[in-house]
Amino acid sequence: MLDFLINGGPFMVPMVITSVVALAFIIERGLALRWKKVIPVQIEKAVEKTGDPEGLETLKRACAGHPSAISRLLVVAVEHLNWTKNENVDALQIHARHEIAKLERGLLVLEVVIGIAPLLGLVGTIHGLIRLFGAFGDPGVADSARLASGIAIALNMTLMGLLIAIPALVAWSYYSKKVETLSIEMETICDSFLRRQYRQKRRGQPKAEATVD
Repeated sequence: MLDFLINGGPFMVPMVITSVVALAFIIERGLALRWKKVIPVQIEKAVEKTGDPEGLETLKRACAGHPSAISRLLVVAVEHLNWTKNENVDALQIHARHEIAKLERGLLVLEVVIGIAPLLGLVGTIHGLIRLFGAFGDPGVADSARLASGIAIALNMTLMGLLIAIPALVAWSYYSKKVETLSIEMETICDSFLRRQYRQKRRGQPKAEATVD
């Protein structure tokens, strides 16, 4: 393995750095996008009980005890219950965009890695072939076995680029889909909470008495 890296030439250094960055973000996003971290079960259960008299206080305690993307959105919704439903929804959507941006943080890096890793591999391969064919006049390079070995070493960079880009592409696709799924679930929970609360507010309002002339 060490010989593989050494024979890659000077462009192997940025390739190794790229692979380390990709691995770090794959692990970091994997931990950050866990379902129970973004949408804890305790928060879902608390939302289901908001129909009770103490439901809102229970939800506030659950959100404080389990900080997450959904808990921060629900806190915003609770704080603006004195607003109209449309105004509350607008405020919630603004905060939701910030939360989605946090969930997507790091995916851009993986996308960049997917693009540059094969290109770095290609550049390294071309650099190796240029050096190899430039030394054709040397007696040692005239040997076909040495020539084949030199080409194989040059192609190591292409292989390295693909070995980095393919896992990064798989991770990027999986995490992007997971962010989309989490976003839909958070939207469903918030919508259910708002519908329940504003339905209760309408029921609690006294009906206007008809005036008689």
